[in-house]
Amino acid sequence: MVPPVAHIEAADRHGEVDIKTAYVRGVNRFAVKIASGFPGNAAHGLPTGSGMMVVFSAETGFCEAVLLDNGYLTDLRTGLAGAVAADWLAPKTIGTVGILGSGVQARYQLLSLALVRKINRVLVWGRSPEHVSRYVEEMQLLHGIKVEIARSAEDLVRQSAVLITVTASRSPIVRAEWMQPGLHITAAGADFPGKQELDPAVLERADRLFCDRLDQCRRLGELQHWKSDRPLKAVELGAVIRGAAPGRQRDSEITVCDLTGVGVQDTAIADRACAIAKSKFPELFAD
Repeated sequence: MVPPVAHIEAADRHGEVDIKTAYVRGVNRFAVKIASGFPGNAAHGLPTGSGMMVVFSAETGFCEAVLLDNGYLTDLRTGLAGAVAADWLAPKTIGTVGILGSGVQARYQLLSLALVRKINRVLVWGRSPEHVSRYVEEMQLLHGIKVEIARSAEDLVRQSAVLITVTASRSPIVRAEWMQPGLHITAAGADFPGKQELDPAVLERADRLFCDRLDQCRRLGELQHWKSDRPLKAVELGAVIRGAAPGRQRDSEITVCDLTGVGVQDTAIADRACAIAKSKFPELFAD
């Protein structure tokens, strides 16, 4: 049971709050996740994103925990969702990984991808040279991953075997003419009406389109920008995982996976976090 995303826009402050949730039959708990994004926080030395999860018992409906994680679980599950997409859709052997963006998800997506693919070379491009330089330094210093800076977004795309887009752009950055056979794109930046990282021609040129939840991506993700007269044929990633639909079928295919983040993922990771906490600190969950 996945209700539509509730969105609160603080337009005068250029901020937004999203509320996602899902009840999953057979899972002991369900979560209501509240996540905010206020770009102006950077000027005050604060993170631009934050969040929390309220966790309820699936048996009684009573609140079981409040996870004041400052958005950590959301960041983690988003990165891991990208890794799942790449694991099922990207070529088994990849050359260059391209990261479009240099924020929090640029970090989590790359670290998560390293769990499912051997990474040989990484390129990054972003609009802020300062942020990009900081990203390169941090990934090398903390994680031992050497990252090179691409000359342009076009240079990044043309060299990439796997491209991960994690910006807050409201105008297309990636162009169809830059793509080459075998490319896989995980597009994770567009999660609200008007956001867009891929030119609509990218979606039309792709051999196969995938997404995390079709109705949500058509409202919030890259799929909202589908312009072709042809019917939109996008396969949900869950159907691929459970064997109901094929994933990548040829090494030469261009695949695009549109990720907007689904409440099911928040319930799953919150349930897991609570189970770990309960095993280590049972006194916090006293009846």
